[in-house]
Amino acid sequence: MNETEVTVVGNAASAVETRTTAAGHPVARLRLATTVRRYDGERGGWTDAHTSFYTVWAFRTLAENVAASVTVGEPLIVRGRLRVRQGEREGQRWASADIEATAIGHDLARGTSAFVRVCRVPAARERAAGP
Repeated sequence: MNETEVTVVGNAASAVETRTTAAGHPVARLRLATTVRRYDGERGGWTDAHTSFYTVWAFRTLAENVAASVTVGEPLIVRGRLRVRQGEREGQRWASADIEATAIGHDLARGTSAFVRVCRVPAARERAAGP
């Protein structure tokens, strides 16, 4: 209910890594980079400022679709719940910004994409059909 929902626009900074949970559900992980651009009046043009990186987590069907659709460098729009984790490892403090994605798509302001609807047969119907 009181979740921090965010929408982040950036580029896929890593390949999508996939795994399966002990319960058999797919999970996908990727890094998203977003760079602030500012107008520099002295130079008379746009310049890059700082870059922020987010670890994006996708689960179940979204994980499968992300793994089949996203490659490094592609422009993305990610919507989901923000989680900031902090800790200490070997005397060094660290912080990580994670997004548990509810939606991921290509940024069509920067290119085109071809959508293909995925039709999955429910497991019960698949078992009933037999070999």
